Amino acid sequence: MIRLFGRKGREEPPMTYEDSKRLVRHEDSGVRADLAARSDIRPEILYFLAADSSPEVRRRTAVNVRTPAQADLMLARDSDETVRRDLAAKVARLMPQLGEQDQEQAQRYVVETLELLAQDHATRVRQVLADALRDLVDAPPSIIQRLARDTEEVVACPVLEFSPLLADRDLIEIIGEGCASGKLKAISRRGDLGETVADAIVGTEDRDAIAALLVNTSAQIREETLDCLVDQAHEVKSWHEPLVGRPKLSPGMVRKLAAFVADNLLRKLQSREELDRETAKRVADEVHRRLADGAKADCEARETPKDLARRLQGTGQLDDEVLLQALARGDRALVREALVLRTGMDEATVDRILGAGSAKGVTALAWKADLGMRVATQLQLRMGGISPGDVLHARGGVDYPLTPDEMDWQLSFFQTLSA
Repeated sequence: MIRLFGRKGREEPPMTYEDSKRLVRHEDSGVRADLAARSDIRPEILYFLAADSSPEVRRRTAVNVRTPAQADLMLARDSDETVRRDLAAKVARLMPQLGEQDQEQAQRYVVETLELLAQDHATRVRQVLADALRDLVDAPPSIIQRLARDTEEVVACPVLEFSPLLADRDLIEIIGEGCASGKLKAISRRGDLGETVADAIVGTEDRDAIAALLVNTSAQIREETLDCLVDQAHEVKSWHEPLVGRPKLSPGMVRKLAAFVADNLLRKLQSREELDRETAKRVADEVHRRLADGAKADCEARETPKDLARRLQGTGQLDDEVLLQALARGDRALVREALVLRTGMDEATVDRILGAGSAKGVTALAWKADLGMRVATQLQLRMGGISPGDVLHARGGVDYPLTPDEMDWQLSFFQTLSA
């Protein structure tokens, strides 16, 4: 058998054009494969080898950096997936190395080759291409847009997370088109993510993607958006630690988090250097309260929610703060009994209102119980199952958003249904 390489990988002297023409038709495919891997043969020989009957010969031709762009375009249609996969890696790798003159001469072939590979029916081929192009500033924008919208997450996610060619408006559009959770998480992990994209991610209500967004400390999240997430976080444990670790938390957010995060996270909140005096005191009080609660836990465990609500009512302690704490720790039974006691309404009506998914109904119930709008907001989110976008908020920061007549009508409606 003819050898094209010397011992220990040392190359033989440069091959003449006549020798390469002779070997390109050699009956041994191994000889032809060695020829396709050489760096000293003319482009026209490689073009000829790109149509060889052996997949291994074509694969070696595909990875050869001297193979002309016209041959690469032909290989992008090859029947063998391995050939197309290795070609994708090479073409993407060589893009930043093309000079201006090479760009002018080969641009059309390169882009056509990439377009074919980006549409390849084999996921692995598209995945290799996406991994190779994901952080290139010289990649064709149209190819990046296609890969970012690929139906397979292994293809789309590298581009969505890293490509500098995707502007905020592109990401918002992709999110708006409907994204699987994996793609949303990839976008959430992008460095220096903008506020508008963060809002779009939060708007999907995908808990895993929002958790990834919160972990990404370089992501810019508006204070209003972050505050809304804090309000919802009690029931989403995966948000607790990243929320506590966010670089900017308002005093109000810290106080809310202190009411429900685990003890180890409460300690982290307490150690934040930027806490003002009042907030630091509130967090410290919460630490002491939990210690005290732990001491009397055995006693209270034997007390039913109804008995506890009655005892607190009798001592004048069944107030807004107690209900906010109960809501924060998920004590739905105590909150329900408190609403029955404070409104004087029967249990069936209270249950019907809480289960109707009506923001107006739950707000009216809180008003009837003589509770503040802060409690009413939390009741909507945590007892009424109202989505954040449908929650009724305070008017002017403190006032109920409905008139007394409107709230009376809501209560009468539900009482009629219970009759």
